[in-house]
Amino acid sequence: MDRLRNFFAAQAAYEPLDHDAATDERTQILDREAPRTRPARRRRFSWLEYAVFVVLGLAMLWAWNMFLAAAPYFRVRFHTSPWALKHFQPVILSVSTVTNLACVLVFTRRQRDASYPLRIVGSLALLIVVFALLTLSTVDRGFRSSDLPVGLYFIFVMTMVFCASFATGLNQNGVFAYVSGFGRPEYTQAIMTGQAVAGVLPCIVQIISVLAVSGGKGGEEKTASKAAFYYFLAAVVVSGIALFGFLYLAKRATGSWTAILQNKKSTSEGGEDEDDALPPTTSHKSFGLLYLFQKLQWLALALYFCFMITMVFPVFTTMIESTQDPAHRSPLFDTAAFIPLAFLFWNAGDLLGRLSVLNPSLASLARFPRALFAFSLARLLFVPLYMMCNVNGQGGITPLGRSDAFYLIVVQFGFGLTNGFLGSVCMMGAGQYVTVEEKGAAGAFMSMMLVAGLATGSLLSFLFVRS
Repeated sequence: MDRLRNFFAAQAAYEPLDHDAATDERTQILDREAPRTRPARRRRFSWLEYAVFVVLGLAMLWAWNMFLAAAPYFRVRFHTSPWALKHFQPVILSVSTVTNLACVLVFTRRQRDASYPLRIVGSLALLIVVFALLTLSTVDRGFRSSDLPVGLYFIFVMTMVFCASFATGLNQNGVFAYVSGFGRPEYTQAIMTGQAVAGVLPCIVQIISVLAVSGGKGGEEKTASKAAFYYFLAAVVVSGIALFGFLYLAKRATGSWTAILQNKKSTSEGGEDEDDALPPTTSHKSFGLLYLFQKLQWLALALYFCFMITMVFPVFTTMIESTQDPAHRSPLFDTAAFIPLAFLFWNAGDLLGRLSVLNPSLASLARFPRALFAFSLARLLFVPLYMMCNVNGQGGITPLGRSDAFYLIVVQFGFGLTNGFLGSVCMMGAGQYVTVEEKGAAGAFMSMMLVAGLATGSLLSFLFVRS
């Protein structure tokens, strides 16, 4: 028992940095080396700022979820090309994850004199342009199927995926680095919550769309185009709201919106309470990835394996069918609606898991990083649970018999719940293990580990399917 207790407890070199003698010593060093860079104390919590970070998290993953939700529309557009119809989804997945990871890697290494607000503004502006073009491509006077060859439209879509993934990577790097400067773990949790909401809403819209047109006559291309129009238009609106919300925060941090373009640091008006001091907008020091990994190794590995293992769920979700009799079941359990219903249960669990860390006792589990790492690996046990379900209609045997409830509640909801909890507690807890001036780089580094886990899991999931 003593050995287990010693393993799961963080060692002295990896303990949270408390405001005690260690903090006083670190402050004295900062005073001697760079007195002007000593940051102010943690600012007060604001529900308005919390809401802005929720919207930023929503915009961060809205692009990815919109491409998934628009899959029926892409099927209609590519139906004349068997190759494009078969390969557009894996190509979208590969282009998205590889581009996103490469972007995060590059910008994580480029920390010196990096303007995080400028990165956030630029990424949101690019997302608005990308989804505006995609919205126009769905209207009758846009890039109609009869006017544009399938091959050219395929290139257009993949170019939009590349641009959206680049913007998402830039946004992730900027937002997670910027939020760490506030010294409020609740704001990091707000971003994670927004990401989870971005997974729930498209599923709901997709289910409603399927049920609304079930049993209708003809008009498949027109119906798919109309649905895609609203999907992409919603992405434009969400990105626009996130942009204006962030400009509000940046204006408070710099005193003016134009200061963002001038790469200025935050300023404080005379008489402002230190607890309301605003975060720096620019990183003037660079910290190596190996240095950050040594400080955050167990949390970083827990986050990486958490999201790597998580990527197995989309593979099974598209293969598992309802166990109910097709002749007597509700349209909700038909394949077209059952798949988004399964995604909804997973994303609902993910959302609840991210909200759960608002409980201080759960958030404090970041003090046990090795235990979180072990819990992350333990999620592999969900793989055999998925294989018990009705994969490709073969009808596996579950502890509850042939049951959709076991699949939706125990497997999907449970897998999402553990993902949301682990992801949030690792991201929130990273700031406890670094100094104040390292928090921006640490936030960007943890974001990189998250994206790396997704990219690795995406590639491994294809090997798993083929096996």
